[in-house]
Amino acid sequence: MLIGVPKEIKNNEYRVGLTPAGARELVAHGHGVIVQKDAGTAIGLTDDLYVTAGAKIADSAEAVFADAELIIKVKEPQPNECAMLRPGQTLFTYLHLAPDPEQTRLLVESGATCIAYETVTDDQGGLPLLMPMSEVAGRMAVQEGAHALQKAQGGSGVLLGGVPGVESGNVMIIGAGVVGLNAARIAMGMGANVTIIDRSLPRLKQIDDLYGDRLHTLYSNAHTIEEQLKTTDLVIGAVLIPGAAAPKLITRDMLALMKPGSVLVDVAIDQGGCFETSRATTHQDPTYVVDGIIHYAVANMPGGVARTATFALTNATLPFALALANKGVTQALNDDPHLLNGLNVCKGMVTYAAVAHDLGYTHVPALSALQRSAA
Repeated sequence: MLIGVPKEIKNNEYRVGLTPAGARELVAHGHGVIVQKDAGTAIGLTDDLYVTAGAKIADSAEAVFADAELIIKVKEPQPNECAMLRPGQTLFTYLHLAPDPEQTRLLVESGATCIAYETVTDDQGGLPLLMPMSEVAGRMAVQEGAHALQKAQGGSGVLLGGVPGVESGNVMIIGAGVVGLNAARIAMGMGANVTIIDRSLPRLKQIDDLYGDRLHTLYSNAHTIEEQLKTTDLVIGAVLIPGAAAPKLITRDMLALMKPGSVLVDVAIDQGGCFETSRATTHQDPTYVVDGIIHYAVANMPGGVARTATFALTNATLPFALALANKGVTQALNDDPHLLNGLNVCKGMVTYAAVAHDLGYTHVPALSALQRSAA
């Protein structure tokens, strides 16, 4: 199989879908790899490294899309990239379709098979291809929030760790999954007072067993969130409903409860955001203010640490990429129910239930879609 790796084109996105080491593994299994020129140069993954690994270099994205059978990316395809997809081609990347009707429409019209990293599952019920970026985003969320709290950035001027004789800042984390737990670890390490909120009592008990009185756990409901907002300096939104649009847990009216200059960091922005006032921002212009509250909602947050994120992502995606290449896409999907859960669009059919529900498409179960496309 010929695997193509185009250069990412979103604002300040320097990650790349495959490292040279990943390319070498695919080549060693008898596959071809074509990488767009300078796809990884910004993070030290030069064209020469890919050539040494056995890959070929293409001058343009058009050349990659025209030749490759399997496209491996990081971020969702932009409209001009969607236009280059074709029937019989497979796209393997983050998609986050539920809050993005335009991208969904374009992928449906392309006739391509589209597998989303964020809905691939594992035996433990986790999301193994979302996990590495969730770890990165959770850790970054606190440092970005701490930066936004600085007075020069428009924040309240609170130092999360405080100093002797001065109270530490208060951090509220909504969602106790991978993002939330990684955010909590960093916030505790900085010396902040940390409260983590979730609706899963078993998860809250697990976290309490791990950290004891180093953090507080609370059951999530509107009353709890409103009470915490009155004293919180930094809120990190880390909720996730796999494949579906994120619920709006903080409304605009609730902002009036917060201290001026407090900060909201919406890590759920890829799925539409979990704050009513959230809108996607970029690394170039990461924050904006609503009713005196700083909002940080960068949609590709891990792109800020692109080298670390690229290696973490390839470590997770490579086994699945090898399965798709070695077995062929249809066989690989049939053989692995967890990879099959990643199938969101198949030859004009929407195969992920949450996406179909949120966007008003007829849901065609993944296996049925594969059978129809093979007929």
